[in-house]
Amino acid sequence: MFEKVLIANRGEIALRIHRACREMGIKTVAVHSTADADAMHVRLANESVCIGPPSATDSYLNIPAIISACEITGADAVHPGYGFLSENARFAEILEAHGITFIGPTAEHIRLMGDKIQAKSTVKELGIPVVPGSDGAIKTDDEAYKVAEETGFPVLVKAAAGGGGRGMKVAQTREELSGALANARSEAKAAFGDDSLYMEKYLGQPRHIEIQVVADSHGNVVHLGERDCSLQRRHQKVLEECPSPALNDAQRAEIGGIVSKAIKGLGYLGVGTVEFLYENGEFFFIEMNTRLQVEHPITEMVTGIDLVREQIRIAAGLEMSFTQDEVAFSGHAIECRINAEDPRTFTPSPGTIKDFHTPGGLGVRVDSGVYSGYRIPPYYDSLIGKLIVHGRNRNECLMRLRRTLHEFVIDGVKTTIPLFQELVNEPDFINGDYHIHWLEDFLAETT
Repeated sequence: MFEKVLIANRGEIALRIHRACREMGIKTVAVHSTADADAMHVRLANESVCIGPPSATDSYLNIPAIISACEITGADAVHPGYGFLSENARFAEILEAHGITFIGPTAEHIRLMGDKIQAKSTVKELGIPVVPGSDGAIKTDDEAYKVAEETGFPVLVKAAAGGGGRGMKVAQTREELSGALANARSEAKAAFGDDSLYMEKYLGQPRHIEIQVVADSHGNVVHLGERDCSLQRRHQKVLEECPSPALNDAQRAEIGGIVSKAIKGLGYLGVGTVEFLYENGEFFFIEMNTRLQVEHPITEMVTGIDLVREQIRIAAGLEMSFTQDEVAFSGHAIECRINAEDPRTFTPSPGTIKDFHTPGGLGVRVDSGVYSGYRIPPYYDSLIGKLIVHGRNRNECLMRLRRTLHEFVIDGVKTTIPLFQELVNEPDFINGDYHIHWLEDFLAETT
């Protein structure tokens, strides 16, 4: 087992990783920018190293500075969390070259799944259903028109190197396709330095369903059920729940088995998430994230399995601590992403938190690295923390969520808590009758 893990991240996920390490008897190193010198994970870690100024490019994305921090402190492994360098294949390779373990999959698999065209082709060969569309990159507009005629309009143009909704454009008609291609290429080039595009059939009202998988170096692959991430704004997840209100046990077991078999065939190592659009009883692959997900706590609440602990064990060469037969799903969990944003315009609201009081009680978990007096810097994402609640069933979970949202106190900055207080009383949400466009429709109707 590792003696010392460097946490190459910040905020709530850095604190989450630190806690798992401490429970395993592993020392931690916190790296931080000058803007995060007073962050909670920095205060609690065994050691801390400042790696640069506030800009993420000069700090959390600064690979030489992180390698230097490893060498200075003697860290023998790095956990990247999510975002930043978590899906950077080159970073994983550089760590390996320096004799430092990357707590994540191989660089080969990060690179493979980072290319959306290659990922789609690969999983299709492994038996995972995919959205109808182009077989590879679209080189010309004429080729795009041909694909659109085969799949039918509307179509979705997507950046091959994309993520987070960038480089994605919908064309409802043939007349809109040329503009969608041009805009997607421009956006993809600016965001990823790669303007390669591909196309898929645009699904009208699908749900976003993702399957959590864990694989070790001993040939074991296990799925931990699904998460429903359909409440989204501009392709960004806002609230997630587990299990999905749209699936039954038979569907869950079937898609979980398909994904597990494919991941085993891929030879994947570590924790990963395979994401799907789900409509009319059919699953269509979107992408695979080769890292820990923001929403991983709801899976932990329902299964009782510590995913970060398993990541660390697997990276150390150990078998995972459970088998598929030992995975027991219990109750229902929902996560709300509490952001420092205006609850209607979603404009970031950095500033100093004057009062901070988290809810508690049975089945309540708050993952956050902030505290009263903490100043939310304007340089990074606006996530304050995650409110996660668990109940014996979905109804109990919803009742608990309503209660905890009214207990949660964050003064000094605007937050998205009022939005969630609205959502938990909406009939469609209460009934679990929503899709990936539902939230944007709701906001448009109520603003």
